[in-house]
Amino acid sequence: MKRDWVILVCGAAAIGALGWSGDNYFIRLLTILCMYATLAQSWNFIGGFAGYPSFATAAFFGLGAYTSGVLQNQGLPILMCWGLAGLCAAVFAVLIGGAILHLRGHYFAIATLIIAEMLREIVNTTPNLTGGGMGLNLPILRISVDVQSRVFLLAMLVLAVVTTAAAILLQRSRLGFGLRCIQQNESAASILGVNAYQYKTAAFGMSAVFVGMAGAIYASWVNYIEPPDVFDILIAVKPLVMVLLGGIGTIFGPIIGAMVLLALEELVWRNFLTVHAAALGVIIILLVLFLPNGLFSLLKDLSAKRAKQ
Repeated sequence: MKRDWVILVCGAAAIGALGWSGDNYFIRLLTILCMYATLAQSWNFIGGFAGYPSFATAAFFGLGAYTSGVLQNQGLPILMCWGLAGLCAAVFAVLIGGAILHLRGHYFAIATLIIAEMLREIVNTTPNLTGGGMGLNLPILRISVDVQSRVFLLAMLVLAVVTTAAAILLQRSRLGFGLRCIQQNESAASILGVNAYQYKTAAFGMSAVFVGMAGAIYASWVNYIEPPDVFDILIAVKPLVMVLLGGIGTIFGPIIGAMVLLALEELVWRNFLTVHAAALGVIIILLVLFLPNGLFSLLKDLSAKRAKQ
């Protein structure tokens, strides 16, 4: 466990140092990387530890973005808005979890997929509050562009670190043990005394709170949000792909997957501009097929072989 904390601190320090000395384009990439890491790590709480394939990430992301945007336009401080956005997403997840966490497998996945569309329709039909389909403008920070880019990188980096720290603590906790029992055999776990509903609800809430804050920070970063952007289905799919690429149920697998996906996106975008979505999809499918346990497991196996030699 100490090694996990050392890796986390060193990785965060490295990203911070790179961001401090990089140009705006590089800082933008690092900010997106931290956001991706947060989304993937959050999905891992419910999908990796508990084994429930959730597509609700887009719903929590959009809810956090609009919650923060509306509150900022009412004059509340930006940090308070980010915190309230995460709290709102967590409360929403716990409430909606009462209706869908009794479902399993693809039934649960379909139910979570509908949540984002439901919230999108609510936003579209409340233009006086959310701007509706016209979108919502957020207050602009009265600082220079260079300083602003580093501020949002720092915010996303801190959020990614906190999310990963939560994953480290969860892995060694009673809640983490209970979630793994649920993943292996939920019926047997219930017989052994694990309160499956309570544990799943906690994991679902954890998968929402950090994503809601990521959505809030993103909204402040871009200064303008609209429903197709923050409730995009890709926001629900990418975290799952990142976790599968890196290693499901691991601590640093989601971060590795976030790095790989971002690198693939940049590589494909530059070289296959007209067919980037299809090319990126083919690459991801090949990686998932030939690396079913993720890159993190592959790195561990290579380290073990070198140790034996």
